[in-house]
Amino acid sequence: MTKILVTGGAGFIGSNFVRLLLERGGTEVVNLDALTYAGNLENLSEIEGEPGYTFVRGDIRDVGAMDAVFAAHRPEVVVHFAAESHVDRSVLDATEFVQTNVVGTQVLLDVSRRHGVGRFVHVSTDEVYGSLGPTGRFTEDSPLQPNSPYSASKTASDLLVRAAYHTHGQDVVTTRCSNNYGPYQFPEKLIPLMIANALEGKELPVYGDGKNVRDWIHVRDHCEAVAEVMARGRSGEVYNIGGDSERENLHVVREILRLAGRGEELIRYVKDRPGHDRRYAIDPTRMRDELGWRPKETFESGLEATFGWYVAQREWWERVRSGAYRDYYERQYGGRADA
Repeated sequence: MTKILVTGGAGFIGSNFVRLLLERGGTEVVNLDALTYAGNLENLSEIEGEPGYTFVRGDIRDVGAMDAVFAAHRPEVVVHFAAESHVDRSVLDATEFVQTNVVGTQVLLDVSRRHGVGRFVHVSTDEVYGSLGPTGRFTEDSPLQPNSPYSASKTASDLLVRAAYHTHGQDVVTTRCSNNYGPYQFPEKLIPLMIANALEGKELPVYGDGKNVRDWIHVRDHCEAVAEVMARGRSGEVYNIGGDSERENLHVVREILRLAGRGEELIRYVKDRPGHDRRYAIDPTRMRDELGWRPKETFESGLEATFGWYVAQREWWERVRSGAYRDYYERQYGGRADA
């Protein structure tokens, strides 16, 4: 049985990945999360106490704490999701992004080598490539041209992972994925924000002219792709993961209004944010040809399922919006710190 340490496993994508691993079986999962604002243990409340699952609260920037975690749990594989990831927050203050995304990744690489970890999977983003014009798609060989403090910090972490492979011969692989959506996404992100506002009859803020294009992928498809890279990806390689679902932001907002039975009078155009990339599109050919992976969800089927989940889980996102979700850790663990 393989022991896998998942960083950021209480976040949106990480919690979906933890759930996927436990569903498949054959692994022990250690979920390492600092429980910052986007980490929510309620995402995994139904698996608390299950055999083969352990939660550890810890900060990936803390070398001593990470050495203790790795010594205690001896993971064979690390899958690194933990990151500060919201572009708007990085524009306001990039310090935490550099500390977590850059310093934290280097700490994990160093600790993984010291403790004999077999494979390190670094989960990155298509935003490291910058912005596209109206045609073309990002490949793994596209130049890295980040345009926001968030994407710059992720680019730096990608390069540190690359350096670990070329300098130390460390078994590392990197994934770069397009925009995710699905269950348990923190409601500051576009799709859950728009769903929640539409359900409440509030205005839906749209940056600029709403014609920025993103390539959307359902979180389950992303997690299955990461699992394939973890198991069979070539060491030192980068794998682009995309959903073949390019949509303008305004189209996404209109679809959510349609599902909610609301009118477009709720759309409110707001000043565009600094460094807002115009278009992303991922070429996932390497994933398809080498690993046989393809997304299962279309954007339309995935969005409808996601909308249904947020309708059914209104209490969850209302607790997140209010901040009440932070109480879960104290109730579950009595405030004790794990090592």
